[in-house]
Parts: sequence; structure tokens; C-alpha cells
Amino acid sequence: MNNRLALLMTAMIKYDSGDVPRIQHFVKVHNFAATIGIMECLDEETLFVLEAAAILHDVGIHAAEAKYGNCHGKHQEELGPAEACKVLEAVGGFTEAEKERIYWLIAHHHTYSNVTSPDHRILLEADFLVNSFEDNLSKDTIIAFRNHVFRSPSAIQMLNEMWNLSAK
Repeated sequence: MNNRLALLMTAMIKYDSGDVPRIQHFVKVHNFAATIGIMECLDEETLFVLEAAAILHDVGIHAAEAKYGNCHGKHQEELGPAEACKVLEAVGGFTEAEKERIYWLIAHHHTYSNVTSPDHRILLEADFLVNSFEDNLSKDTIIAFRNHVFRSPSAIQMLNEMWNLSAK
């Protein structure tokens, strides 16, 4: 992890201060996203942006709960980019292009159709690797999601090995 990502991780922990489950969630999603991104040979810039988006992906939860009384995925996608902007501005050091791509990924991290870019796909896969455990999903649900969304060979292998699933 480089210095900018370490500063972002620290800022996000402060943002979610006192909310240990959410902090643990984004730390795990970040680790899976970084691992998958490396295994899938993402270029350095794409990997950096993916890692930043993984740290920030659920930043819209508090705003969604305040505005809508729940944290449904579409509310997170709607409100997350503005919240991410606050955190990124506080940290500093991100280019406009990096910020725009981070905002886009946050605004689509619960969008499972028309996934055409590796950073988007890997963020979805990493989030699901964590959610499959945290949400106590059934093996049938896990297999269905894998078959519908997962495309990265390393993510498929991780999911299969985590849950002792047979290959597709």
C-alpha cells in the first residue's frame, strides 16, 4: 500500500469512527480488491484507483441512512460520490481523473449489469467476497452470484476455495 492509500484508509477509519463493522468491511474489501487486481495484472494507475474506490465504496451509507432511513445499495450509489469527495479533498493529492473514476466506481458498486471494465468488475467481486460471509448467504445464492457476476479467474478461484465450491 502506498502513502496516499494509507492516508485515505486512515481518513476513512476516522469518517466511520465508532462503526467497527463498517471499518472492518471496507478494509477486507480493499484487501480482496488489491489482491485480485494484482492477480489480474491491472496496470499501476488502474490498481491505485481500484484500491481507493474499494476503501471508499460504502462511504454513502451514513448519508443514505440519514436521508432515507436505510442504506440500500442504490442510495449508497446516489449519495456516495459526494461523501467520497469530502474525504478525498481532506486527504488531498488525488488528480481530477482519479477522483472522477473513484466517484464513478462508487456510483456503480451495486450495479451488476453492463459491467465492462476490470476495475468495476473487481470491485463487485471483492465486495461480494466479503458480503458472502458477512451476510451469511446460502451456497445457492453464492453460486448464482458467482455465475452471473464473477469473471476474474482469481476472484472465482478465491470464492470457490473460500466456500469449498466446485468450479463453474
